[in-house]
Amino acid sequence: MRFSLLLTTCVALTFSYTSNAEELIKLQRNHQLTLTEVVRLSILRSPKQAEIQAGKGLVNAKNIQANSFLPSAPAVSAGLQNDAVGSNRNLSQWEVGLDLPIWLPGQKTARTTLAQGAQTELDKTSANLSLDIAGQVRDALWSLGMAINEAELQDARHKAAQDLLADVEKRWKAGELAKTDVMLAQNGTLAAKTALIKANAEVKHAEHRYWILTGLKELPNTFEEPLNSKEMIDDSHPWLAESAAKIEIANYHRTLSAIEQRENPQVMLNVRHERGAFDSLYNDSVGVAIRVPLDAKVRSAPMMANAEMAIAQAISEHEQRQRLLESAFHEAQHNLEVIREEIEILQAQHKLSQESLQLAKNLLHLANQTSLICYASKQPPMSQSAH
Repeated sequence: MRFSLLLTTCVALTFSYTSNAEELIKLQRNHQLTLTEVVRLSILRSPKQAEIQAGKGLVNAKNIQANSFLPSAPAVSAGLQNDAVGSNRNLSQWEVGLDLPIWLPGQKTARTTLAQGAQTELDKTSANLSLDIAGQVRDALWSLGMAINEAELQDARHKAAQDLLADVEKRWKAGELAKTDVMLAQNGTLAAKTALIKANAEVKHAEHRYWILTGLKELPNTFEEPLNSKEMIDDSHPWLAESAAKIEIANYHRTLSAIEQRENPQVMLNVRHERGAFDSLYNDSVGVAIRVPLDAKVRSAPMMANAEMAIAQAISEHEQRQRLLESAFHEAQHNLEVIREEIEILQAQHKLSQESLQLAKNLLHLANQTSLICYASKQPPMSQSAH
């Protein structure tokens, strides 16, 4: 029973994999679909869109904090004091208070600047995401194109190996070649078939990666683009612009931390309703108090240290990105030069191969004519044949 269950599961998984593969490999070229549209749709389905939406919520929260009437939430207090448990002299006191925080000098401006910087950082992050997805789409398309070319090449090699095997078997049956030659041709055909199977599998994998990335079962009509004319990486690059915005945000945080080293002052309003000991009448009064916290290292030192650390990390990340981009740009330029030289070499090799093929055809034609002449010379004259 256990073996039957295992066999049923394997068969179900096999059919499931086959149906999914058949669903994913049916990529058709759409002449109306452009590379720009593919990139746009891929950006919309990117998992990082959740981070962008969360970033919008963060920017909105910072704007609410900067535009608020008070720097923080007010507080309400209420209290009762009597001597019923103590001396029992008829003492009673009710008090209700309201604590209102006050803006520190420059605090509201610093928070507004921080909110604007957060919006700028979000825009730069969104632009960098678009660039990243555009690069992934191009990589997926070119990987698919190269896989298709490789599959076509392996298919041509397999067909050539089959033709060679048929010719060798024919000549072996005619007694011109040995059995070992047939076995070598068979091994070559099997190797070519193995390479073809692997190439077709790579095509399926590339198509699946494209489908997962874009969600499309269609390919753009063309994805060739003109070469970018830029010869160096500048600060307008989205990846660098994003890290530069992070440096600005870190500076804004340091400015705000310098202002908020001490807590906000508070204005405390209270209303008191009280009756003294041995008194039968209540007295009502209103009070006002101001609370001004003092600056102390126990609060300000960690805040400023964290702000300085954030700035150092942002600057370090920005410089690392610059170095990585410069290295990648240099390698891309050098690889482009190497590929151009390889293309010239391949064109020369192709020309030589065409000449060699034509020469081989001429030699084969000459050999066939020679064999026909030799065969005709060995035949008896027509009169002798008739006799």
